[in-house]
Amino acid sequence: MTSTGDRPLLVVVDMQRVFADGPWGTPGFWDLVPRIERLVGAFGDRVCFTRFLVPPEPDGAWVDYYRDWEFVTKPEAVPSLELVEPFASRTGAGHVAKTTFGKWGPDLEAMAGDAKTLVVCGVATDCCVIATVLGAVDGGMHVRLVEDACAGVSPEAHERAVAVMAGFPPQVVVTTVDAELSARAAATA
Repeated sequence: MTSTGDRPLLVVVDMQRVFADGPWGTPGFWDLVPRIERLVGAFGDRVCFTRFLVPPEPDGAWVDYYRDWEFVTKPEAVPSLELVEPFASRTGAGHVAKTTFGKWGPDLEAMAGDAKTLVVCGVATDCCVIATVLGAVDGGMHVRLVEDACAGVSPEAHERAVAVMAGFPPQVVVTTVDAELSARAAATA
C-alpha cells in the first residue's frame, strides 16, 4: 500500500479473535465491529489493520509477560491471533503485525505518507492503542483517536487512556465515528 497524497490513514488496532473472547477478551469488542466497519468503508484503500503476534523466543520483560499469559504461546492459540470478520477477509488494506504493544514504526509511517495523519481505533485503548498513538506522536504524526471505536479492559481503563492521549494536543485530537464520517464525506464532496 502506498501513500495517497494528503488523505489520512485509518489504523485499526488488533481486532483479533484473542481480544474478542477468552482471557484477553475486551468488554465491548463486538460492539466496536459495526462502528469500525463504517470507518473502514469510508476510508477505502487508506486502511491498515494491525495484529499483535507472539514472538518465537520472548526475551527481556516479555519472558515474564508470557509466563503470566502462557495460553497464547501454545500452538492451538495461533488461530486466535487472526483478525475477526469482516476484517480478516478484507482486501486492499495494509497490514502490520508486530510482537509489541505499539504498532508504530516504518511500515505505518510509509503507509501514512505525506498526510502524516493517522486515525486510530481498535483495542485495547489502555494497551496497544495508547502504545501505538504515543509512538506515532513521537514519530511526528498527527493522530485522531476515534474514542467510540475503541475499547479497553474496562470502561474506566478506556477513559483513563483516552484522558492521557488527550493530553497531547495538538498532536492528538479525540474524535468520534460520526465526526470522522462527516469529515470523510466533506473531503470527497
